[in-house]
Amino acid sequence: MKLQEASRIAAQKLKSAQALIITSGAGMGVDSGLPDFRGNKGFWKAYPMYERLGLNFFEAANPAHFIRDPAFGWGFYGHRAGLYSNTHPHEGFYLLRQWIDRYNLDYFVVTSNVDGHYQKAGFAEEKVFEIHGSIGYLQCTRPCTGDIWPCTETIPVNQENMRAEHIPRCPQCGAVARPNILMFGDYFWNDGRTAQQERNFKSFLKLHSQNPLVVIETGAGTAVPTIRRLSEHLGSYCQATVFRINPREPYIAPPHFSLACNALEGLRLIDAFIQEELAID
Repeated sequence: MKLQEASRIAAQKLKSAQALIITSGAGMGVDSGLPDFRGNKGFWKAYPMYERLGLNFFEAANPAHFIRDPAFGWGFYGHRAGLYSNTHPHEGFYLLRQWIDRYNLDYFVVTSNVDGHYQKAGFAEEKVFEIHGSIGYLQCTRPCTGDIWPCTETIPVNQENMRAEHIPRCPQCGAVARPNILMFGDYFWNDGRTAQQERNFKSFLKLHSQNPLVVIETGAGTAVPTIRRLSEHLGSYCQATVFRINPREPYIAPPHFSLACNALEGLRLIDAFIQEELAID
């Protein structure tokens, strides 16, 4: 099916929906200027200093660094925190919010991104489920308690050796703090905040179990397929119509719809049909 036709159907479905579920992977942030770490080459393009050190993404995003060498562990995550903080969510985030307001839709966001950009774009905190946690929150590395707290600290990083020049500490015991993010081989991630978000999402699904739902999936690839599988599950068991926006891996089985383009382009195409219908009305 052509892009235009899938976009037109998405606009129609949104108009008649009771609720919208937004599912997002790393590709949603690419149009904001964020890297997606696609393979070693993609990671090293974003972080050439790690290519010099001979480390790939899986090795850089290892929680063991916070125990063995906290300055090195915080080098990667401190740099990412600064990048996310200095990057603004693109227009597509705000188009989604406009549709929610225009059609008075209940909504929920489920994302594997840790950048906090949905909240930054004005989506309600209680309407977001960050399945891998958030770089905007910290936890103790010991951990001395189950506390999770907002990160309000700036973490400068020497980009020549990727070592942090400031190490956040636990306010309770003084041990090194780490991002409240699920990393690779991570047995000590505190999932308390994310578990509450998941409970909120399940309550949302229960509330809308008999209502027409639309799922708009953006930038979710097959390398870590959690988001794609969730979208497909919602389409199969929750009476939702799924629109998958992905430039490289757009396929989804009928009766759902594919838009083979970047997130922002796909959202703009849908919005063009919404605006066209509004002009007619």
